[in-house]
Amino acid sequence: MIRFENNVFLLSNDRLSYMMRVGEYGELQHIHFGGITYFEDASELSVKPGLGWGINSNFDEKLSLQYWPLEWSGSGRGDYRETPLELGEGMPTFFRYKSHLIHKGNVPFECSLPGAHGAEETLEIILEDNKKIGLHLFYSLYDTAVVRRAVLVNNTDKDINIRKIASSQMDLNGKFDMITFNGAWSKEMHMETVPVGRTGVMIESTTGNSSAFHNPGFILKRKNTTETDGVCYGFNLVYSGNHYERAQLSSEGLTRVIQGISPNNFSWTLKPGEKFETPEAVLSWSDKGLNGLSHNFHHFVTENIVPPYWKDRERPILFNSWEGCTFNFTERKLLSLAKEAKELGCEMFVLDDGWFGERNNSRAGLGDYNVNLKKLPNGLKGLSEKIRKMDLKFGLWFEPEAVNPNSDLYRAHPEWALGYQDDMNVLGRHEYLLDLEKQEVQDYIVENVAGIIDDNEIDYVKWDMNRNSIALGAKAHRCILGVYSVMRRIFGPRPQVLLENCASGGNRFDLGMLCFAPQTWGSDDTDPIERLDIQRGYSYLYPLSTVGAHVSMAPHAQTLRQTPLSTRGNVAFFGLLGYELDLAELSQVDKFEIKEQIEFYKTYRKVFQFGEYSRLYCENGISMQVAYGDTVIAGLFHKLINAAPDYEFLYPTGLKRNAFYTIVSRAQLLRVGDYGSLLKNVIPVSVRPDGLIVRLANRMYKMKENTEKWEASGSAIVSGLPLAQLYAGMGYSEELRMEGDFLSNIYVISMKEENE
Repeated sequence: MIRFENNVFLLSNDRLSYMMRVGEYGELQHIHFGGITYFEDASELSVKPGLGWGINSNFDEKLSLQYWPLEWSGSGRGDYRETPLELGEGMPTFFRYKSHLIHKGNVPFECSLPGAHGAEETLEIILEDNKKIGLHLFYSLYDTAVVRRAVLVNNTDKDINIRKIASSQMDLNGKFDMITFNGAWSKEMHMETVPVGRTGVMIESTTGNSSAFHNPGFILKRKNTTETDGVCYGFNLVYSGNHYERAQLSSEGLTRVIQGISPNNFSWTLKPGEKFETPEAVLSWSDKGLNGLSHNFHHFVTENIVPPYWKDRERPILFNSWEGCTFNFTERKLLSLAKEAKELGCEMFVLDDGWFGERNNSRAGLGDYNVNLKKLPNGLKGLSEKIRKMDLKFGLWFEPEAVNPNSDLYRAHPEWALGYQDDMNVLGRHEYLLDLEKQEVQDYIVENVAGIIDDNEIDYVKWDMNRNSIALGAKAHRCILGVYSVMRRIFGPRPQVLLENCASGGNRFDLGMLCFAPQTWGSDDTDPIERLDIQRGYSYLYPLSTVGAHVSMAPHAQTLRQTPLSTRGNVAFFGLLGYELDLAELSQVDKFEIKEQIEFYKTYRKVFQFGEYSRLYCENGISMQVAYGDTVIAGLFHKLINAAPDYEFLYPTGLKRNAFYTIVSRAQLLRVGDYGSLLKNVIPVSVRPDGLIVRLANRMYKMKENTEKWEASGSAIVSGLPLAQLYAGMGYSEELRMEGDFLSNIYVISMKEENE
């Protein structure tokens, strides 16, 4: 519902409301964002500046903009806080309310920017300054979020130079801590919490991508807010390029929040009659703690961001060829891998890099699309047909935005490469990025990628982008618009093709890409202990159905850490399960365990992919759960184990207090060799821990861990379920959890009956 009465706008549904007012001089004042309010609350929720604070310059004799919470601030008019808009030569701006429109549904972009879908109504507020520059602010209301964007319109007869323009500005009452999600390649989405003071907190990407350094999503929370209780606000951007977000506390105790395109070297000339459209900014609110905010974001992404075809559609379990083959493969080797992957339970085989041009290493071939017939003598079509005969889906890797100098494309069109004429060598990973601002480059990519998809019945595309951009400023924005245009042209007519976005892992994990690709490769780091922090970071903003998570070999390439296969699987369950390893290196026990993992995931796939995810309280490790219908699945994960460990308890949430549940821990395999020389204490003969007998037992013998089972009421379980004691150095017992470093457990909680 969107209404306008007595100069007050109210956007409201049964979960949240957003309120603002047209002030005495046409300024747009922010009143409220959060719980449900009514028109009658407007005056009570408005700040009361009284006579103000001393020497601040007034807009006129009575009004000082510095004191008011605003929806959009001008410059040069007495508001000394950061402005969302900067025009060339320091041109001052002050936008006054002129009119408004209420549209049914969404208002589409005129450029190629993606946006959310499924809004019932959209409010368009039309503002104008005294030079006749128009500013249109759009507000779309969804179940769990409000989405904003700005459009600047040049109604003058002169060019306007835009140096900075944000998607959203909001002034919130009071003080907050800011949670950001930062990192780098292979350590994405590590959470940091910083108090927002008068110096401000800023996150920004200038890499040409949304970047692994700073995800565009962030959270503002009150000091006392926890995972389960308290007020918090969430923000994100439907954009994949250079971005900028800042929160700053004013001298008067208001927190200004700005989201949008990075102004770093940005410049855009707006000619008379033209308009500039900003990306959409997403805003959500919760009074049920950080878990409540995550539930809001997850619902919004699932319902209003990912392509409708994939909204509730289960994702297949895939096997990716990369770690098993790298560039070195033949059709025979691929078919052998596919056959074994099928026997283990995988549902799709993905051929990764190396199938085109002279692509025998990373130095050649990018930009070319001719199939390497030395590796694939029957072409992609022949391979695809044979994969399909195994009752597997077939997927293919592309890196369409890049070109190697050693390629037919570069030799024919060096001018298509960004920076190829620069004084400095701008090669990265032996490749340039293509200039996707150019229409001919876009056409070339669309023609080749779409043609290969159609000619070879491709079910899945992994779209990789493996380096940062040297394209700065307006060029970076234009190139991102080109990427969006290409994706829309390829995948719009082919909604059934499952697109997985990848940029060296999570270097472009954002809502803009999720509008085209319903899932993104979370990180090139597949070490499950590292992934616990990475995937936990994603969980604050993005649902599990968007996060690709694979089981790989150990020791892991990124850490050299040796981790149990059970934990590798358990972590990957809390994402989109896949496998990426050399099957020839697996023992029979490994294969048996993987088969059991896949069977378990298939049984509970809908729970994992579309259940409500919550982070759980845990004293000694990391714990989380997913809930779907009457089933809850909880995970408990350890990093390093201490001697003489404490009792452990599982703390599920959201159970019906008067219902009775069955709780069963998933059976997992133990390896005899993991106990080393301790074996001498439990078997009657002396064996060498590195000897032939133990090695054979490790490869062939399936030793199952003891499973635990309970029946209890929901009210009893949520107070803390006591788990079996961990190994404490006193010997072996069937009643112990014989677990050491990096081990984990999965618990299935099923409703048995509900009392009236």
